[in-house]
Amino acid sequence: MGEVHSHRIIILLLIEFLVYAESNGPPYSCDSSNPLTKSFRFCDAKLPINKRVQDLISRLTLDEKISQLVNTAPAIPRLNISAYQWWSEALHGFSRHGKGIRFNGSIASATMFPQVILTAASFDASLWYRIGQAIGEEARGVYNAGEAMGMTFWAPNINIFRDPRWGRGQETPGEDPLVAGEYAVSYVRGIQGDSFEGTQLKDGHLKASACCKHFTAHDLDNWNGFDRYMFDANVSITNFRMRFGQCFCLCRFCDSNMQKNHFLIFLIGGNAQVTKQDLADTYQPPFKSCVQKGQASGIMCAYNRVNGVPNCADYDLLTTTARGQWGFNGYIASDCDAVAIIHDNQGYAKLPEDAVADVLKAGMDVNCGSYLMKYTKSAVEKKKVLESDIDRALNNLFLMRMRLGLFNGDPKKLEFGNIGPDHVCSQKHQDLALEAAKKGIVLLKNSANLLPFSKINAMSLTVIGPNANTSQTFLGNYEGFPCKNITVLQALQKYVNHTTYHEGCSFVNCTNAAIDKAVHLAKEADYVVLVMGLDQTQEREKHDRTDLELPGNQEILITSVAQAAKGPVILVLLCGGPVDISFAKGNPKIGSILWAGYPGEAGGTALAEIIFGDHNPGGRLPVTWYPKDFIKVPMTDMRMRPDPSTGYPGRTYRFYNGPKVFEFGFGLSYTKYSYHYVSVSRNKFFLDRLSPKHAVQNSGQVRFLSDSELETKLCHNMKLSVSVRVDNHGEIDGKHPVLLFIKWDGLRNGNLRKKLIGFKSVSLSAGKNAEIEFVLNPCKHFSTADENGLMVIQEGTHYLLVGDEEYPINLVL
Repeated sequence: MGEVHSHRIIILLLIEFLVYAESNGPPYSCDSSNPLTKSFRFCDAKLPINKRVQDLISRLTLDEKISQLVNTAPAIPRLNISAYQWWSEALHGFSRHGKGIRFNGSIASATMFPQVILTAASFDASLWYRIGQAIGEEARGVYNAGEAMGMTFWAPNINIFRDPRWGRGQETPGEDPLVAGEYAVSYVRGIQGDSFEGTQLKDGHLKASACCKHFTAHDLDNWNGFDRYMFDANVSITNFRMRFGQCFCLCRFCDSNMQKNHFLIFLIGGNAQVTKQDLADTYQPPFKSCVQKGQASGIMCAYNRVNGVPNCADYDLLTTTARGQWGFNGYIASDCDAVAIIHDNQGYAKLPEDAVADVLKAGMDVNCGSYLMKYTKSAVEKKKVLESDIDRALNNLFLMRMRLGLFNGDPKKLEFGNIGPDHVCSQKHQDLALEAAKKGIVLLKNSANLLPFSKINAMSLTVIGPNANTSQTFLGNYEGFPCKNITVLQALQKYVNHTTYHEGCSFVNCTNAAIDKAVHLAKEADYVVLVMGLDQTQEREKHDRTDLELPGNQEILITSVAQAAKGPVILVLLCGGPVDISFAKGNPKIGSILWAGYPGEAGGTALAEIIFGDHNPGGRLPVTWYPKDFIKVPMTDMRMRPDPSTGYPGRTYRFYNGPKVFEFGFGLSYTKYSYHYVSVSRNKFFLDRLSPKHAVQNSGQVRFLSDSELETKLCHNMKLSVSVRVDNHGEIDGKHPVLLFIKWDGLRNGNLRKKLIGFKSVSLSAGKNAEIEFVLNPCKHFSTADENGLMVIQEGTHYLLVGDEEYPINLVL
């Protein structure tokens, strides 16, 4: 009966969707033309929202309540409550994925911004905010046009890009918690209608709703028999041995105490538990920022378990941490079918009703899927779930719909009612997509200043590669239908009349390469541009990579063309995750390398403008590019910190102690920049004055201030002002992201090697300089997590680091 009921509900929802589409109006509740609504207190917009929500819930039957706990929430005609679809996607433009927006009406496309990993490479929080603004505006425009059934968007993805093989790493802002957190704050404020500073949400009303995902420690999709549905981020040595029949492997890594290329034997399974220390300073900070600073109205709990407990059934995670400690005031959605998986796949719950009880009592509110529709009533009948548990969830859900203005009458007559279809694919937004692509693209190599090409001299150009004449690759995943398409080849042809082309490989997997034809064309041209890399057949949701090399015969094709060409060639890489291109980095016949991520609808134009000097590249890598041997480290090992006793090298620039192809933050320009510390307000802090003597603790030979003392008023008020002068020594104007790190005097107790504590972009004309200021709080920016997951600040010398310039700061306890 449950399945029949859920199918009936879905049919009714589709019918209502079609009715609204025919009427060319947005779906909404509390239609003032309906005389019934005058008697409903929940329709009175003058009342406080919480009172309205309580009134609404009190009028629902149990069956009606249950029907609202799934993403496809049906209409309740007797109360003039419209249907609602919770599941819409807007990762880098509102998407064809999800069920809340359709593209088969008058609005058939949307602005497709670069995939997030490339946008993050700009290190420009203002740009991230403006992209969020544009997406929220277009989403509201399509809703007001009657071509959407929801305004809740399940983005951004702010998981840490922990392992370079992760297929969904492309969706994230990269490997650094600060960058991920600041991206979340900027995007959320933009899409929800807040100001960049976060001060303008009117009475909690939202232009659109953002949802930070996937909470938490989620960064594996499908690797070597482990998938995201069954993965427990606590893989034991025994478990790994059972799956692979071995627990040792050879791996080449080195740290400061090891000779380069020294071979080590380390335990492949290791301790894969997500430690409190790693949760505190890696996995959780982006979500905390998203909630506290960004004021996100949604969180999505992830499929995976963390140390044995499914995220969506974890009361400590959803209620104690998110709602209690961080003050989250929104709704919590499951990832799609995550509730079913708790019983059907993971076996964590003995009965379906137990899974329902687990998630509702943990604090989850809406199920993407139909499991709660099917089993909640029987869970109530078996006394596993109280009706008050359902009411708690409904309170959060209807509160959100009211914050979106969907119970205040016709949205077209309300605060955001002037946003229409003309805001979708506007020229302003298309220009922003081009700006984002240009600012994110990273110049990885430029020998003898091969780039930019001259636009004056007549030249012939050959363009080669499977990504050269397609625009689909530009979009990455969670894409929509772009406003316009232009390939790299088409964009380059606008600069060079005499342009020849060959795909080189029929597909990106490059199982067969037409090397002879490509070589022939390369010999005839003055210049060669190779457009290679990956696409969604190689990395995507449900598909992690098993190696870090270019697919198939791409490397052979690149080296053959480079060897045959008249001069050094240009290599353009389209990919989300890093690849080991050491062969190209060290090959003098490959003069320049550009990483373009998945650059969105304007990617072709952006690349052409950079290649011909109409834009000076300034992007910097938001992830470490590892050597191909890194694949010997199992994806299932969740530890961030290295383990010298086994040779485990750690992960991300903050901990990893092995060789790198390119560093986090690496990026060249057509000009040269230098840094100089102009002023630092203090170089010594006496932290013992912040708290009683007993608060200073000892760990071996290290003295530190504990987590509780870092929360004192004196600590919060402590400031450190750092002014840095940036000089442009070249002949080309440029915009340059300045990254400020801190590093410690010696590594101890699982300390970070260094960490990013601030970043700002500065625009400089050729030969000019400018000063930028970073305002730091030593208690916040100089702290690290101890083994118990508590933030502590250690005494000793800490070094500010910008470029190669260091400045010592002494902390005295």
